[in-house]
Amino acid sequence: MIEVEGLTVRFGGVTPLDDISVVFPKGTCGLIGPNGAGKTTLLAAVMGLLPSKGTLRYDGIDLASLDVEARVERGMTLVPERRELFGELSVRDNLVLGAYATRARGGALAERLDGVCARFPRLAERAAQRADTLSGGERQMLALGRALMSAPRLLLLDEPSLGLAPLVVRDILAIVRTLRDEGVSILLVEQNARAALEISDHGYVLETGEIAFAGASDALAGDPRVQATYLGGGGDEP
Repeated sequence: MIEVEGLTVRFGGVTPLDDISVVFPKGTCGLIGPNGAGKTTLLAAVMGLLPSKGTLRYDGIDLASLDVEARVERGMTLVPERRELFGELSVRDNLVLGAYATRARGGALAERLDGVCARFPRLAERAAQRADTLSGGERQMLALGRALMSAPRLLLLDEPSLGLAPLVVRDILAIVRTLRDEGVSILLVEQNARAALEISDHGYVLETGEIAFAGASDALAGDPRVQATYLGGGGDEP
């Protein structure tokens, strides 16, 4: 679904991504790697939030001339690591803004709101509450719900479990699995490498701006090198 050819991103005298090429097919793709490897940069470049050199295609469409809003209109949505909610606005208003780029109105907007609230009952309970008064888990639910308001075909998820309690992480990852089963393609950046490989179809390891490993997620999970570095086991050294 996403084709990356010769992608290079430079800013502030740093080159976090240097001439990488990779194909992310339809389904769920898990992207893991150490901090600073360029995972968030890759998502931002795909979404058009950072200038880049190289070629990016989404479902066969060259993205070079499309700004962020145009990419959202075509079915791409990013849930950023920091959530980027409008704290002074209510939960409901944040959700409604998620549908803005796709111009959902009237019955279509109400249907999407009902769908998100059914998926996240806690958001329905807090619909009139300011976003900046929510707990960390609730904010992540709101960020994900806002993204779903655009009815995405491709969802870019950046560290959805970061800073959350284990039980909340379980719930968030369960929702990711449900979205996958419903046919939404997902590009998932996740600090919990084991979880990322468990819920994805395809796995990728990004190291120092380059794709170091790629393949079926179950095959990567069984690779001794990946186990030793990211899964807490395998290899000859303790």
